[in-house]
Amino acid sequence: MKKEIFKAYDIRGIYGTELDEDSAYKIGRAFVVFLRCRSVVVGYDMRKSSPKLFKSLSKGITDQGADVIEIGMCTTPMLNFAVANYSFDAGIMISASHNPSEYNAFKLIKKPVLQISSDSGMQDIQNLVEKNNFKEISKKGKILKKDVLEDYIAHITRIIGSVKGTKIIVDYGNGVGSISAKPIFKKLGLYPIELYAEPDGNFPNHPANPHELKNFKDLQKNVKSEKADLGVFFDGDADRSIIVDEKGEIILADLLLCLLAEDELKKHPNKKVYYDLRFSKIAKDVIEKNKGIPIMMKVGNPFYKERLVKEKGLLAGEFSGHMMFYENFCIDDGLFAALKVISIVKKSKKPISKLIEPYKRYDNTPEINIDVKGKNTDDILAKVKSAFKDGKSIELDGVYIQYSDWWFSLRKSNTEPLVRLRIEADSKELLDKKKKEILDIIKN
Repeated sequence: MKKEIFKAYDIRGIYGTELDEDSAYKIGRAFVVFLRCRSVVVGYDMRKSSPKLFKSLSKGITDQGADVIEIGMCTTPMLNFAVANYSFDAGIMISASHNPSEYNAFKLIKKPVLQISSDSGMQDIQNLVEKNNFKEISKKGKILKKDVLEDYIAHITRIIGSVKGTKIIVDYGNGVGSISAKPIFKKLGLYPIELYAEPDGNFPNHPANPHELKNFKDLQKNVKSEKADLGVFFDGDADRSIIVDEKGEIILADLLLCLLAEDELKKHPNKKVYYDLRFSKIAKDVIEKNKGIPIMMKVGNPFYKERLVKEKGLLAGEFSGHMMFYENFCIDDGLFAALKVISIVKKSKKPISKLIEPYKRYDNTPEINIDVKGKNTDDILAKVKSAFKDGKSIELDGVYIQYSDWWFSLRKSNTEPLVRLRIEADSKELLDKKKKEILDIIKN
């Protein structure tokens, strides 16, 4: 087992070389010791390594005296729902989400539905695993099976209004999204054209990875050829969905949050909406215009969930596509978010591209990954910050500098020799100028 598997938001690595049954067993024991929990919901995705890791993880949990609530193959939102809805102490989802087939991971959840991160105990769990000094427990835990799908379906369909008649294409990418989406779509009277619905950990068609634009090609082609209202792309464990409009264009998370916030704030004004610092400033404009309270957040979906839970806000969105609603236990749930979007399109009777168009007010870049191998990333960030010291600095996550007509965010990667840059400006000319300035500083 390598120390590097303990990431900022989960435990993740290549199965067999970085993460194996022995490490799974120790993680199970350490998790119970750290949380002092008595019940742990455990679910897993469709990867070939997942059942093996489940067996070892469960033995670690039960050997440490806690019960395992086995819910079988499921989505990450289903696992989170089980913890929240039934008030279990904790949960562990075995899934490497969008990563290639050779990877696997553990997402660690504590009551009510908070994800353990580097800020909330990941280091403590790592220390316990490395020490491997667990006391023998006389009373072992048990493995208890539970079916949560029926209650999850009832919960989601109770909240979502009528969406009958909306024509959608869904690309599951051979992840686990179809397990929950198929029966929910059917109950809501939606009959989407489905791509790659069979869970298959080998990802035979394309990776269930929304970070690579080439993975959207099949969905985009089908949306246009079938003249659908929109397309939905699920990542591997279905905690994220990315929406494609009727023209086949991918809708970025910041614009999608604007659409969702505008609709939700009509029903619940004066509530907090949490948004990623990488979002277009249109997000703040829209939230304020619709009588909401905008809260800018650092990167990392566990932080959004924690604020949403503790402050009873309205919803939250992160740039990678995680969307969380208070009424859905603050879970980042790709299916729930997609259904909310479908409901808005249905009510408006307008193409989704027309609904999104007003939010495209500013010019911006995607998040640009810049290789800085062999350089000190802290020095790079300090140099860029110094070059723009006349702007307003927001000390939240890396370097964030704001001017009246443009802003930029520059952060270092937690796992790779990269820095990540996003810039937005009031004009294309200004955007191109500032992008060149910043890239020149980073590369020289």
